[in-house]
Amino acid sequence: MLKIALSKGRIFKETLPLLKQAGIEPLDDPETSRKLILDTNRDDVKLVIIRASDVPTYVEYGAADMGVAGKDVLMEYGGQELYELVDLKIACCKLMVAGPVDMPELSRRLRVASKYARVAKQYYASLGQQVEVIKLYGSMELAPLVGLADVIVDVVDTGNTLRANGLEPKEKIADISSRLVVNKASMKMKHQVVKPLLDQIAKAVG
Repeated sequence: MLKIALSKGRIFKETLPLLKQAGIEPLDDPETSRKLILDTNRDDVKLVIIRASDVPTYVEYGAADMGVAGKDVLMEYGGQELYELVDLKIACCKLMVAGPVDMPELSRRLRVASKYARVAKQYYASLGQQVEVIKLYGSMELAPLVGLADVIVDVVDTGNTLRANGLEPKEKIADISSRLVVNKASMKMKHQVVKPLLDQIAKAVG
């Protein structure tokens, strides 16, 4: 049995055509079904529907053999027991530092709000800059507006939400797209099933 971890929403929708080209189609729609494990047209493949941020954990610990996760999630997770094998070139965006349009000079340490606390610390450390990182889980744009933080680190697609809140992108940390990750043990133990599927998906990406 091969279990593939996916998250609802954009990643699921954009992964479906790639899976279809690899001969895998879910029998239920995750948007309407309450099932968390979806059967597919293949008896030996199931889709596990979880939060995007949990995909690397499920794959690393072998609860899923493979999964699709954004590069932003993988950077923040930093797991060792999974292979990042295929850039699916879907759900593309940028991981950016963003802040107020007219940002004043600071006489104290910069305060950075982000759900990507690990990435933010690493980024500013690479610049030789000591900052205070505040971990948040949602509505990043609010943090500079109410004085909680000076800047945010977040994924930016169109930038419309930033502009609507008087913020702008300041620095690019990384280009983000979704990646296919595989559990190291599954790669070894289920190689005969995993390898052809990887090849088919990579071919579908082109």
